[in-house]
Amino acid sequence: MTAPLHEARPSGSGRALPDTQQGMRRRNLARVMHAVSAEGSLSRAAVASRIGLTRAAVSTLVDELIRWGLLEELGPERPGRVGRPGSALAVSGRGPAGIGAEIGVDHLAVCAVDLRGTVRARAVRRGGNRDRAPEAVAAELGQLARRVVAEAQREELWPAGLAVAVPGLVARDGRTVVRAPNLDWHDTDIGALLPGEWPLTVDNEANYGALAELWLGEDTPHDFLHVSAEIGIGAAVVVDGGLLRGTRGFAGELGHIPVRPDGPPCPCGGRGCLEQYAGEEAVLRAAGLEPREDRVGLLAGRAEDGDERVRAALRDAGAALGIALTGAVNLLDPETVVLGGALASLSPWLLPSLEAELTGRTAGPACPVAVSRLGPEGPLLGAAHSVVRSVLDDPAVVTERS
Repeated sequence: MTAPLHEARPSGSGRALPDTQQGMRRRNLARVMHAVSAEGSLSRAAVASRIGLTRAAVSTLVDELIRWGLLEELGPERPGRVGRPGSALAVSGRGPAGIGAEIGVDHLAVCAVDLRGTVRARAVRRGGNRDRAPEAVAAELGQLARRVVAEAQREELWPAGLAVAVPGLVARDGRTVVRAPNLDWHDTDIGALLPGEWPLTVDNEANYGALAELWLGEDTPHDFLHVSAEIGIGAAVVVDGGLLRGTRGFAGELGHIPVRPDGPPCPCGGRGCLEQYAGEEAVLRAAGLEPREDRVGLLAGRAEDGDERVRAALRDAGAALGIALTGAVNLLDPETVVLGGALASLSPWLLPSLEAELTGRTAGPACPVAVSRLGPEGPLLGAAHSVVRSVLDDPAVVTERS
């Protein structure tokens, strides 16, 4: 049977809870967790009002979640309320944590996020991964993950799972990198290379960046096209609050859309791809600059200082990006386009030409373009938060993992 094109619930464990009494109980536990998480703190009565269950039913669910260490009581609610004050509930800052990791072309990063969404531990290693074997990269990433987990455990947190963002195509099995051109990886089973002590999910970095924008962004709509860039350029499409993945899970490869079919060759095997005009290294070449560790900082600094060659390179990159986005906007009709990753930092010089191309070429009304406040942190945060969301979506899973 063909896999569904639209993943309606990107945040959960991916398994549907059965329509049984046990399944209903698990769904109600999730409703309680989401209600408290969304508000920061709520009484049992307020939770019951929001999710439409009796106070007695909610109290039973809350007691269970407190026993599992997922909720905690903060004490009596603030004075001034009519009637007997209830005890305010909050998501626990201890217990399960989401471990997010990112394999970049020139860095590795790992972080731990608690159920409140707070980053509690982080580790980063700068350095190129392009010419390294997957086994060596995974071994080093595993070391960083263990360091972060150890730091989190000192704060009474334990890993509920590990989610890894990669710059490439990921199979629907959630562990195999089918192709990552900028790493020169092919059919690499990340699950077999990383520590097996935690539940593992691997996904494209643009997908995790889009989910971070959906969950953490301010007033982000539920229909948008998210674009991010480093050396490569990735995109993710969010429709009705879920990722549009495509039949094989490869949707969103904006960087390999040809904007000039007779242009330079691309590592993907094509020619004139968007990455050859709007990726970080392409912009550096056009600006006549040598690559260094902080490529974005170099470009932004020179552009800020009025370097006309850098500004021209960024204008050209913005125009190429606008041409590529036009096809996606005309095809998908998103509510907005969100620029993340390096594009967010370079947006003052990219946006004018990008928006000019998008406005002039789009069949319908102009699609607004927003700049992500998460920037390059999006994929790492999205990965960690995907694990957190899996716990909120099915709190009973902690009893199976602990």
